[in-house]
Amino acid sequence: MPDQALISWSGGKDAALALHHARRRPDLAITHLLTSVNAHYERVSMHGVRLALLAAQAERIGLPLTQLRLPEMPSMADYDEALQATLRGLHQQGVRRAIYGDIFLADLRAYREQQLARVPLRGEFPLWQRDSLALLEEFWTLGFQAIIVCVNDRYLDASFCGRLLDRDFIRDLPPGVDPCGENGEYHSFVFDAPYFSQPIAVVRGEVVRRTYQSPSGNDIGKDDPFAAGFWFCDLLPG
Repeated sequence: MPDQALISWSGGKDAALALHHARRRPDLAITHLLTSVNAHYERVSMHGVRLALLAAQAERIGLPLTQLRLPEMPSMADYDEALQATLRGLHQQGVRRAIYGDIFLADLRAYREQQLARVPLRGEFPLWQRDSLALLEEFWTLGFQAIIVCVNDRYLDASFCGRLLDRDFIRDLPPGVDPCGENGEYHSFVFDAPYFSQPIAVVRGEVVRRTYQSPSGNDIGKDDPFAAGFWFCDLLPG
């Protein structure tokens, strides 16, 4: 019998492509979407996507959605506590594996595996060490479509926010930016996928800039990776 598995679902391209690969594996039965949510703003954490659009994705995929609800500025201790409680609850429901769309960040994968081992759950990383451009070509060939909903202004200016994730977008990226945004350069919202029952109609709203305190609890400084601001495109249901 295949193992029940959750997927860490941001609503973006990497999670969407990881789900595509996981669905093809006979040893996995994907049973839950798990999404971190900013409970203060009622939006997907870091992506800034409205929960109505997150729910639309879950409905079109046909999987139940579990929200990891977090305060506006969670500490790492807050996040770890909420994550462990949520993962243990899913484990009690029969989930035995967790799927992630990480590609290159070894420290992030190690952190995830340490957290999973405490439950215990087994981590699966279908996109691990794949070439960024090759992943994007696969994404487009399979029929996925996405919009850029957040950019880190250390890397990209506001003009990139709200654009379609297409070959023109990738061509316009400055040197040094990973095409998949693996270093946090940008985040996306998938509005069509080969396993969606139908596409999600969206309307681009205003683009706004926000800054955040470091999750370490320290004041933001010039050497803090979170010192930059982020541009968000507010997507509305179409």
